[in-house]
Amino acid sequence: MKGEQLARALGVFSIGLGLAELLAPARTGRYLGMHRTGLIRACGGREIAAGASILAQPRQARWLWSRVGGDMLDLGALVWTLTKRNSKRRNVGLALGAVAAVTAIDVLCARQLES
Repeated sequence: MKGEQLARALGVFSIGLGLAELLAPARTGRYLGMHRTGLIRACGGREIAAGASILAQPRQARWLWSRVGGDMLDLGALVWTLTKRNSKRRNVGLALGAVAAVTAIDVLCARQLES
């Protein structure tokens, strides 16, 4: 898949993920054992903004790099949630793997757009 096509797909993905986080933060929080719905909503807003920016300018690597920065924040929040007291540790581990995989795709796409 070419960089611009991948960027568009990531933009749509970002908006979908952001809407889920924005509209159902309690459900997302229960899945992860995280009770900070404000943080989840904020992440959703960031995802929607990143997705809209990517779709508006799919040839601009900077918007993909902004997703990478957001991914780093998400990874940090997930690691912070990964405590022995969290009964949803397995779910957090799955989410960490998924975010790490998407981060790799974001980096790949950003690099494709830069070349």
